[in-house]
Amino acid sequence: MDELERALVADSAAASPSHILEGLSQDLADRVVPGATHTIYAEVWHVTFWQQITLDWVHAKETPVPEHAAGGFPGEKERAAESWHELCGRFFAGLEEAAAAARDTCRLDESIRCPSPAGKPVRVMSVRDQVISLAAHNAYHFGRVVLLRQMLGVWPPASGGYTW
Repeated sequence: MDELERALVADSAAASPSHILEGLSQDLADRVVPGATHTIYAEVWHVTFWQQITLDWVHAKETPVPEHAAGGFPGEKERAAESWHELCGRFFAGLEEAAAAARDTCRLDESIRCPSPAGKPVRVMSVRDQVISLAAHNAYHFGRVVLLRQMLGVWPPASGGYTW
């Protein structure tokens, strides 16, 4: 496993997503932490949303980005449509697809079109750069999930996690 794939699915710079989400119930994922802008559920929904857009772009589907940042987080309709368990399943299925893109060395330097918000030009980047961007985005939000877990008193998970 190379470092790009490891950054997505394993313990590269931080605990793996599977460890970070380990043992979380629907109740904990939905719990509001005073002062936090999003729940764990919303953070994971957000990374899953952007992960799918990245995968669409990698597969030459020019999915547009939301007009506002709030469009990348679940509303009540989206929240009601998908349980925590279903969301995690969707996230991990997409994560495996992203890892496969990272392993596809024949395509990593291929240029892809990545739509920008309205009024800004479409960006063109390599598959590699887009997958690196996804890994960085996921790491940022999973750091937030770890902080929320710490604030809820449910960190580290049973299998461990970085606690230093």
